[in-house]
Amino acid sequence: MRILITNDDGINAPGLKTLQKIAETLAGAAGEVWTVAPSTERSGVAHAISLSSPVLISQLGQRSFSIDGYPADCVLAGLHHILKGSPPDIILSGVNRGNNSAENALYSGTLGAAIEGALQGVPSFALSQYLGPNNVNINDPFEASAAYGAEVVQAILSANPPASQEYQLFYNINFPPCPAEWVKGRKLATQGFRRGSNFSTEPYTAANRRNFLFIKGGDQQVATAPESDAAANLENYISITPMRADFTDHKALDALKAIE
Repeated sequence: MRILITNDDGINAPGLKTLQKIAETLAGAAGEVWTVAPSTERSGVAHAISLSSPVLISQLGQRSFSIDGYPADCVLAGLHHILKGSPPDIILSGVNRGNNSAENALYSGTLGAAIEGALQGVPSFALSQYLGPNNVNINDPFEASAAYGAEVVQAILSANPPASQEYQLFYNINFPPCPAEWVKGRKLATQGFRRGSNFSTEPYTAANRRNFLFIKGGDQQVATAPESDAAANLENYISITPMRADFTDHKALDALKAIE
């Protein structure tokens, strides 16, 4: 198996090292793991691409490259330049430092890479490690994803779910905020929403009287609907959410038929 890996935390992020090991396990001795990741942190850029400017590409090793661009740029570079003519069997993005459950999925560069892979027709997986009081200070905060990452991806591949013809499936996988030994299992989950926990701003005035705004994240421990990804994670389950790059609200579409 040939696997392309990327992330949004940058080429030197510890989560990418965890993902490398996950990919090597999946690829097997005869497989290949190719890394194309941003040269710096690109968290929160969602599905952005460098449409109006060129990106610098640097080769760091035999199968390792950095891109001075966004996670989706990395996928495009991997598919249409580095691995042109020999596409990967799957794309893995992560392991993100922090969860991409619930509304976080909409901001995530980790998911942005998986979306781009899916749009390009390659089965793609976004992997993220939820952080909380039970794992943020342990020796390896990525312990749960390291222990179960390959197993979860392989389980999905083995299930062989049908791909949509309009928008290829991609998968949002979030590992719970706990040590590996506390993980209770896997749950299929919907995308949740943490009510009252949206991003916001905090004003700051510098000594020179210039005004700034800090973008602030919300409380990540807020409960969501019981069938949702964040709820599963906070109960120490690995959440698996199949997704598509189709934002259509079909209920609203039906409800609005009368206005045609």
